[in-house]
Amino acid sequence: METPAWPRVPQGSVIARMLLLGWALSQVVSASGTTDVVVAYNLTWKSTNFKTILEWEPKPIDHVYTVEISSKFGNWKSKCFYTTDTECDVTDEIAQDVKQTYLARVLSYPARNVDAVGSAGEPPFQNSPEFTPYLETNLGQPTIQSFEQVGTKLNVIVQDARTLVRMNGTFLSLRDVFGKDLNYTLYYWKASSTGKKTAKTNTNEFLIDVDKGENYCFNVQAVIPSRRTNQKSPESPIECTSQGKGELREMFFIIGVVAFVVIILIIVLAISLHKCRKARARRSGKENSPLNVA
Repeated sequence: METPAWPRVPQGSVIARMLLLGWALSQVVSASGTTDVVVAYNLTWKSTNFKTILEWEPKPIDHVYTVEISSKFGNWKSKCFYTTDTECDVTDEIAQDVKQTYLARVLSYPARNVDAVGSAGEPPFQNSPEFTPYLETNLGQPTIQSFEQVGTKLNVIVQDARTLVRMNGTFLSLRDVFGKDLNYTLYYWKASSTGKKTAKTNTNEFLIDVDKGENYCFNVQAVIPSRRTNQKSPESPIECTSQGKGELREMFFIIGVVAFVVIILIIVLAISLHKCRKARARRSGKENSPLNVA
């Protein structure tokens, strides 16, 4: 019985198949390496008074992140290289022009092969939502710089918060950035009541009419009416006037001044009386001397 003859495969075809198989295996290995890298998700902008942080998830296990940011028509700039954090401070980039719209993306790299990332092509990444600082940064809690109640007038001055936005090497305040777009609302009420009244200004000062002799409590809130969202800041801590204590201080001051003047007068009179007695003693001594008797 004859042994069946298998068809012979040309040697060149065998080599070609081996090369093809090797290439396919390398692609599988490469693909399996990239699937281990977790792509970032839930990218969120956190911004108050233009200090801006990009946050995302998840915490890395066997990979690292790099953040890239760009204005809408600009080039990508890398930040927070190969980090294991899940946040990146991008304030210095957005503070250059707070009216621009920005986009960020978080790139994921395998931690064990960071040195070779340049030759592995573009890594997986996730884009952030667009962010326009001028329209979207949260307004921080304002501060009452000073206040004074005199008679029927209450004067309240609000201190503008400083930002990390610079111009000519100087950090700008919220008023410098927003101008007349920035308003303040004053909420005020009698200390003995809960009924609130409001006053508004596009400057930093309030001067309102109040009842003489009554103590008032108040706080302020920053507002940008032209915005669709994030219009209002948190309210400032409550401050209160104290007319009774003010009157007591004035009374004690007046009493102190009067007492001081009285003491000075007593001292001057005592010195004058002492000098007069010494002068009289000298005169009487001269009259009773032996020369005058002779």
